[in-house]
Amino acid sequence: LTPEYTGVATAVRPVFGVALNGIPFEPGTAEFWNRDRNWNYDALSGHIDLGTDANNAHVQPSGSYHYHGLPTSLVEGGTMTLLGYAADGFPIYGPYGYRDTADSDSGLVELQSSYRLKAGQRSGGPGGSYDGTFVADFEYVAGLGDLDQCNGRFGVTPEHPEGTYHYFVTDIFPFVPRCVMGTPDASFQRAQGQGQRPGGRPEGPPQRGRSSSGRPEGPPPRSQF
Repeated sequence: LTPEYTGVATAVRPVFGVALNGIPFEPGTAEFWNRDRNWNYDALSGHIDLGTDANNAHVQPSGSYHYHGLPTSLVEGGTMTLLGYAADGFPIYGPYGYRDTADSDSGLVELQSSYRLKAGQRSGGPGGSYDGTFVADFEYVAGLGDLDQCNGRFGVTPEHPEGTYHYFVTDIFPFVPRCVMGTPDASFQRAQGQGQRPGGRPEGPPQRGRSSSGRPEGPPPRSQF
């Protein structure tokens, strides 16, 4: 209820936050190239099919429905829309914010993250050009866009006219933020050893199941990569 900004980016996985409808935001996936955790496939890169629906969400083998990107059905056109709350308690919006962070009458713009594709070729792992297939293909460049490393900024919002730190889910990488600038609640933190999802479910490569599209979900056959 009273989040505090620390200024230190703290990674959160698997759940970044929870939407107002109770559905979690999960930026990462359980798919890795050759089981190498340095090369995590990005859910919305277009290079891996997880069966995401029109809300950039899907059902994993555990039965959990979750968002990997902007939940379009929750976005109200022409407004700055509150989507939910992050693990540290700060609000999540998307994808529009005020042009002037201090003026709610300054008009809305679609905010841009400060990440970009790296240039050149991957030095290891799968090799090839940085094309957005993997999370590691992107780099943060301070000031490149409107938002900080955790896809957030300070400013006024409809729910906080006095101003607050807040996050954005964007249509470009990182889509859902992958870190928080406050202290995440303990229920969002990974347990020692194997990661734990809220509710005690273990995190890790899922068992072969069915995605929301009916296709088997899980790491693609190694022979394809």
